[in-house]
Amino acid sequence: MKCRILMGSPRKQGNTIALTEVVMKELKQRGMECGLTWLYDKEIRGCKACRGCQKDWSQPGCVQKDDMEAIFQEVLESELLILATPIYSWYCTPPVKAALDRMVYAMNKYYGDETGPALWAGKKLALVTTCGYAPEKGADLWEEGVKRYCKHSQMDYLGMLVERHKNYKAAFMDEKKAARAVEFAGKLVKELEK
Repeated sequence: MKCRILMGSPRKQGNTIALTEVVMKELKQRGMECGLTWLYDKEIRGCKACRGCQKDWSQPGCVQKDDMEAIFQEVLESELLILATPIYSWYCTPPVKAALDRMVYAMNKYYGDETGPALWAGKKLALVTTCGYAPEKGADLWEEGVKRYCKHSQMDYLGMLVERHKNYKAAFMDEKKAARAVEFAGKLVKELEK
């Protein structure tokens, strides 16, 4: 089975990648093939809602030629999509939002003259999130938005791993966070095996 992780952190040595690496290592140890895409390194233009992607129901087919074409294919080839992002202003970072906007149109053929299929129907989606507030006040809006996104896209939402960093002077990762990340990865694999 394949997993595609869309990394929304601008920091290559930050909290979100530290947490994600534990999840990714555990997924690999359980037999999953994992790929990581750093969204800040990609050219991802905002969706124009032109509906050009609605003309061909067999592929995403966005009229904009940027790095989203490759990301569409990576997502379609995977059974599990993980969105990994720090929380900025109670939601995901800008490249994650841009990618989500582009995918909701290109992957869901709902917006043309006739209603077509969701190209990623049945795919599993999970979140790896870091924030500075208590999770119930820092990441709740992000999770609720993704739940609605999954329902709309006919995807299965598998849950969110969220860890808080209260103090910039202290180390982010510790044994408890690592253990929760390993447990979360195990839960994802069990859900995929159902």
